Amino acid sequence: MATPEESAQPQALHHDRFDCTPLLKSVTLARRRAHRLLTEWGHPELADDTALLVSELSANAVLHGCVRDRLFRVELTLTDHAVRIAVTDPKGESLPSPRVAAEDDMFGRGLLIVREVADRWGVNELTVGKSVWCELNVVRQTPTAQEVSQPSNWQISATSDSGSAW
Repeated sequence: MATPEESAQPQALHHDRFDCTPLLKSVTLARRRAHRLLTEWGHPELADDTALLVSELSANAVLHGCVRDRLFRVELTLTDHAVRIAVTDPKGESLPSPRVAAEDDMFGRGLLIVREVADRWGVNELTVGKSVWCELNVVRQTPTAQEVSQPSNWQISATSDSGSAW
């Protein structure tokens, strides 16, 4: 019999777990895997955002959350309502928080991107390490009729003065 907490959890339609070495090349592998899986799972409209979020959280794990010879984990879970991305690393003493990066800073914008793209995000402290998670709603807002009928600036200027496309 399910406990009240278990029955409150949405039923996973798909789940994937990917353990990664703490190297920057693992970020690329995790991003590509996430994009492919969301497409295979029937949600190509979420694949780009999912890949971006996996990339940002994985890069943070490699740069700030990993210790030598310890893997980090990327988990994707698709339910009827959301895709959940969780990146777990072994360094629980350094909990992430968004910060304002200076204009010339090369790093420091990852969680700001996560906060803007994801519908929800947070951090779970674990016995060993932490899990940084975010979710994208499966039902995305559709553009209004006005947004569809008005092309964006890049579409308007996509041809040069000579009339040829870039």
